Amino acid sequence: MASIGREGERGELKRILFRTEKGQQKTLRLGECSERVAESARVAVEHLAIAKRHGSVPHPDAIRWLAGVDDVVYARVAALELCQPREGVAVVTLASLLDRFDAAVSVKPGTHYKYRQVADCLREFLGAATPLASITPAHADNWRKWIAEPKANPDDKTAPAKTLARATIAKRVVIAKGVFRKAVRWGMIPANPFADLRAGSQSNPDRSFYVPVETIRAILEVCPDDQWRAIVALSRFAGLRCPSEIVVLRWGDVNWERGRLMVRSVKTEGHEGHAVRVVPIAPELRPILQDLFDRAEVGVEAVVPRLRDPAMNLRTQFERIIAKASLKPWPRLFHNLRASCATDWVERFPAHVVAGWLGHSPMIAAQHYLQTRDAHFDLAAGVGAAAANPATQARPSGATASEPETQNPQNSRELVGVGVGCDPVEYRAMPPEGLEPSTR
Repeated sequence: MASIGREGERGELKRILFRTEKGQQKTLRLGECSERVAESARVAVEHLAIAKRHGSVPHPDAIRWLAGVDDVVYARVAALELCQPREGVAVVTLASLLDRFDAAVSVKPGTHYKYRQVADCLREFLGAATPLASITPAHADNWRKWIAEPKANPDDKTAPAKTLARATIAKRVVIAKGVFRKAVRWGMIPANPFADLRAGSQSNPDRSFYVPVETIRAILEVCPDDQWRAIVALSRFAGLRCPSEIVVLRWGDVNWERGRLMVRSVKTEGHEGHAVRVVPIAPELRPILQDLFDRAEVGVEAVVPRLRDPAMNLRTQFERIIAKASLKPWPRLFHNLRASCATDWVERFPAHVVAGWLGHSPMIAAQHYLQTRDAHFDLAAGVGAAAANPATQARPSGATASEPETQNPQNSRELVGVGVGCDPVEYRAMPPEGLEPSTR
């Protein structure tokens, strides 16, 4: 027996629930319609299910109902295998949407690879030949649960099953919602079944790691050459993305006199005003760049020519350098170098200034880059070395306790003794009549 289900605040969205011959519950979504229309659909679906179970001809009422519905509802009935597809009507499938989306988007290769991953898992779970109109919010919910489940490696059955990180799951949900949003915009479906699907946070605090300056100094001492020292220093002390921003850095982008670097961002060049930014050359970075410049070959414009080799494996080589320094690799090797630089900067400079140097908004910085250090806890709890002299925690390196805590010490010295003495407002007693004027 089929039944009517209702959704929405007032129950205006109707669906027909029924069971197949194998006992599986199926759903036919009608959208917004009246009770009379929903009842007609319930009776017709019940007749169609009975006819399929017994291999007989459907009831005439069911045939008349099918003839009167639009192509969208008919495609949903056909997807439930209760009738044959309507002749002369092209059924829009999931594969056709994914192919059109893949051809329409223009993104960086790394982003395109992520889009392909989402398309593959949508095909695997929903089926490439599934009519687009038959995909419901219930399918979207089940797909999200499925991608969060542990997956075994098909090439190695003995390997333990792997689970996607929460940030990866959230990113895939965001992409899937965008794919079906395009389908609505292109007129392929009337509504987005993924619209209300919760994505979650794309940040992953479990993989955040603050890399201290002392650790970087130990790594710089064992780097095999000047180019590797520049790669590490540019990532940690200038906050450059590695390798995309370091590989396009040229010696003409270095302003030695003003201590600035002009950085071209491949990742954000599509956003207005974010293609180029300027970052300061930190004192720790300047001698490393100077040594690299002094030893650079004549006519070579690239600051780090090695990164232009597509066969270079940065991660593997960097892990070897870290091991040579008797240290343990941290998660997201180069990302956490940039994040550590952002954390140091935001403790010394305004957030909007740091965001400009890093090439993103303050909100993105707080969500993906800024980290909580042990020194912050020690300072708040009043323990450890951080609490011994809290006045120096937010100052630039090299500041002493005797310096006044102001952005311009020179102005501070000039203004000493200039103020005029005055009495506080609370000094004089209030008259008996109060502050309001007398009405007598």
